[in-house]
Parts: sequence; structure tokens; C-alpha cells
Amino acid sequence: MAKSVSVNHSLSVSYRVPCYRISLVREPGYPTPSRTITDSQSAALALRPLFEGLDREQFAVCCLDAKHAIIGVNIVSTGSLTLCIVHPREVFKPAILMNACALICVHNHPSGDPTPSQEDQVLTARLRTAADHLGITVLDHLILGDERLYSFADQGWPG
Repeated sequence: MAKSVSVNHSLSVSYRVPCYRISLVREPGYPTPSRTITDSQSAALALRPLFEGLDREQFAVCCLDAKHAIIGVNIVSTGSLTLCIVHPREVFKPAILMNACALICVHNHPSGDPTPSQEDQVLTARLRTAADHLGITVLDHLILGDERLYSFADQGWPG
């Protein structure tokens, strides 16, 4: 004899769990002299076109593969004349989606003076700590001025 199973019909569905699809969208790029980053100068040469003609700070992340070839670049934040708000989660989101092994952070100083501020030093330290937890190497954080640049890696990573 088969047992009957009672179903509780009083249970109503009041919430649907949202499902998401994560995607990375490739946009048109720009030409660069070399696909591979070898030092701060080659990184600045490859990334400077992102900052041409800007009158405000912009922060970008350049994602690299294991051989330090550029996978892609993402503009993380655009700010004001003197400030750009950047959080590590926005820096590492594109790096994770691009399966980056390493990255270079870069932002501009519209004043033309690439000297890092105290906030730049604190942010760099936070990004390096987060990178250690994620297993992604931060090779450098560049600050671009008019014709000059500041490389945290070349300066021994102060901050």
C-alpha cells in the first residue's frame, strides 16, 4: 500500500531570489607602442592617452597577464580638479573579471605636478594590502603630470 504525502498548500512564495550574470564588455581601444609593460616609462607611454585633455582627476587600472602584457584598461573613477574617490573593490573588480595576474594603477594630477599627496600614499598602501589577499600583484601606481610622472615602485613604495 502506497503512503500518501501531504503537501502544505498554505506556503506561498513571497520573494524571488534575483539571479545575476556577470559580464565584461570590450570597448574600442586605442593604439599603443607596445603590448608588454617592462617598466614605469613603458607603462606611462601606454596609459598616458587615457588622460589627454582632462581637466579633472581620473583613476584607471591596467590589467596584465602573467607576462605583463596588457589585457585591458578600465577607468575606475573620474573626480574633480583635486580629488578622485577610489575604493579597492572598484579597482579589483575589473582585474578579477579580466583574469589579471598583475595590474598597474594610474591617475593624473591636472595641476601638472605628479608629487603624491598623503591620500595617494594611503590609497597605494590599501591597494597593495588588498592585492596580497587576492593574489594579484600591484606592479606600480603611477601619477601622471604634464610631462613628468611619479612611480611608487621606482621610489621604493613609500606609504
